[in-house]
Amino acid sequence: MKTGMTPGERFTVAEAPAVTPPPAPARRPARGTRTQLPSSPWLFLAPGLLIVAAFSLYPFLSTVAHSFTDARTLTAGQFVGGANYRELIHDAMFWTGLRNSLLYVLGVVPLLVMLPLLLAMLVQRHLPGITFFRAAFYTPVVASVVVVGLIWVWLLDDRGLINALLEGLGFGKVGFLSDPWLLLLSAMAVTVWKGLGYYMIIYLPALANVPRELHEACAVDGAGAVRRFLTVTVPAVRSTMVLVAALSSVGAFKVFSEVYLMAGPTGGPGGEDTTLVMLVQQVGTGLSGRVGYASALSVVVFVLTLGLMLLVLRANRKEDA
Repeated sequence: MKTGMTPGERFTVAEAPAVTPPPAPARRPARGTRTQLPSSPWLFLAPGLLIVAAFSLYPFLSTVAHSFTDARTLTAGQFVGGANYRELIHDAMFWTGLRNSLLYVLGVVPLLVMLPLLLAMLVQRHLPGITFFRAAFYTPVVASVVVVGLIWVWLLDDRGLINALLEGLGFGKVGFLSDPWLLLLSAMAVTVWKGLGYYMIIYLPALANVPRELHEACAVDGAGAVRRFLTVTVPAVRSTMVLVAALSSVGAFKVFSEVYLMAGPTGGPGGEDTTLVMLVQQVGTGLSGRVGYASALSVVVFVLTLGLMLLVLRANRKEDA
């Protein structure tokens, strides 16, 4: 039995064969969980996408397609190219509607940007009975526009309450609903009155985020209420003001209910108070409605509304720069 090694003998160790570790067992999902399929998000989005496609996308594409035809209410019509758009340029009522819609924007939007901000600054104060006034200011928002319009018609009619008060004070009657310009201004007043509470709610969270330290610092420097409003409040809520300006611009440009209720379906005396959306309704409804021409008007209203929103956003970007 060999117990030792000679000096010339080299010790060698046999290399052990590589041992492959056994494969890890497949990880099973925990009990009660399911593997998410790649199509799962689309299945959740499908109902909403179908609703948008059926009630927004398809009507929009159909309107664009009909704008190039002479379709009427009971007939499909034929392709006429840009004839409807060429007729639109020479239509005096289109320019009247465009003028009134733009005047509506210029008259309503500045008031709906500033007055709700001042109203929000008032109602955020902790004053006795402020809860009642908050509810009172918001009541016109939840009221039906038809009800609101009829109430104002009864107030502004020649035999209405306001004219009765004017006569009692020795003044003559004012044709709020018979004079074209006064009728348009009266409709603007209704729109502003109904929108004050809605935009007030939008301003309240923005005002709550304005740091009090800034107002206190300005007060220490001797700044009055007006200066604090211009140097602290307005810059702090400027993004909200842009949002209100965009929303109110779109709403004012597409106004229909207020003018329709106060001016009637003909758009006031001689149609002088007709807006673009009212013109679409006048042209495209009825058994002999010109659906193709009304569709062209609708496309123009959409393009002008989109351009108005982009103009407001671009003006805001220039101020930020």
